[in-house]
Amino acid sequence: MIDHGLLVRLDGIGTGFTRTPVTRLAHDRLRLHAKLEFQNPTGSVKDRSAYLILRRAAERGELTSGSLVVESSSGNFATSLASFCRAAGLSFVPVIDPNTNPATERFLRAACERVEKVTERDESGGFLLSRLAAVRRLRASLPNGYWPNQYENTDAADAHDLMTGAELCAALERIDYVFVGVGTGATIAGVSRCVKRLRPGAKVVAVDAEGSAIFGSPPRTRHIPGLGSAIRPPMVDRAEIDDVVIVTETETVAACHDLVRRHGIYAGGSTGSVYAAIERYFAGHRGRAPVVAMLCADRGTAYADTVYRPGWLGERRSEPLLSI
Repeated sequence: MIDHGLLVRLDGIGTGFTRTPVTRLAHDRLRLHAKLEFQNPTGSVKDRSAYLILRRAAERGELTSGSLVVESSSGNFATSLASFCRAAGLSFVPVIDPNTNPATERFLRAACERVEKVTERDESGGFLLSRLAAVRRLRASLPNGYWPNQYENTDAADAHDLMTGAELCAALERIDYVFVGVGTGATIAGVSRCVKRLRPGAKVVAVDAEGSAIFGSPPRTRHIPGLGSAIRPPMVDRAEIDDVVIVTETETVAACHDLVRRHGIYAGGSTGSVYAAIERYFAGHRGRAPVVAMLCADRGTAYADTVYRPGWLGERRSEPLLSI
């Protein structure tokens, strides 16, 4: 049965969305444009998918005021769901892990009555499979549980087709390349479909983290949330990808600092990875400056104690691994 009261509350949340700006960045070889997705309501590109998933689930009657939302997330998607569920009168249990930024975890514990934190690494050396196992256990114990499943839910990709990608194409009459970080695959699936439809000459470049299994490499331990995965999410197969760039965590950290110094953009780790990929991809480029678009997925605020703290990455790499 459709809960019309919930739909009204979700529609109220939808009114908070506006077009996020696309700004030109000074560059000596490129016409580089950044879409500032950190200006979404809770500060990240994940707001798009979280909102549409909840809205469409309510439209189908899968989600009601009595539902308890359970989701695995290392950061931004959990933040979006926590905010939107609270505003809509829904209960939400995020499942997080030790790679979740301290600031994000503090917010989630303030916004949610219950937070599940897995601490044992899975066979990949990461935490994703452990988080998903925790989600399955929780759902089995909750008769009213609803799992958005950001890893397979096509509503997430639709959000980035109808909103993120459409706004990017409206802002730029020409796009030669668009660089998108890949985690769950929903953002690149939606953005690539829209860009290929409206700017058919554009090339879509996926950016992934070293140690991620998304594009066929064996999974390894990673320390920066937001990019990469221990599995290949099904949503990636819905994306129209022309090329892939794999970025190391050292490159990510350096690029985050470079973005602040050169452009005044204080962005999160996935944005740093995308910027590092662009710089490497066009190193030594000569001739006509191509029009290049990149997504700035979130602000650097949540990374102040990690990516932006000198020596943090070295400290994390020297820590003993948690038991499997």
